[in-house]
Amino acid sequence: MVVQVVGAESSEGAAVDQALLDDVAARAGTELIHTDDSDEVVDVVLLWWREGDGDLVDALVDSLTNLADSGVVWLLTPKAGRDGHVEPSDIDEAAPTAGLSSTRSTSAAPEWSGTRLVSPPKAVKGKSKR
Repeated sequence: MVVQVVGAESSEGAAVDQALLDDVAARAGTELIHTDDSDEVVDVVLLWWREGDGDLVDALVDSLTNLADSGVVWLLTPKAGRDGHVEPSDIDEAAPTAGLSSTRSTSAAPEWSGTRLVSPPKAVKGKSKR
């Protein structure tokens, strides 16, 4: 599995959770890609995001650049009460605008929440979904 990490270098807000990154790398079985300049197709994007980092829609759209068709974006945001916390309503607004839908949220690390975002299934022409 190929995992790209975006936003881990931000100087704003909470530091990323290194233990979570180490765990993801161990589970993926490959080195994590820590650059936005890579042209490698990835299965997962870990997008670390804090309030004040800019436009969330733009960041989500950019995270799709190298993402495989069946790939997943994990949006990691500081938990409520922490510096840089992002309101769930902001995520719910930004995701569909970026062409993504939220499938679930979880406590990803002691200071971070994770929201799993995927591209909605594409309808097959001539077939209805049931």
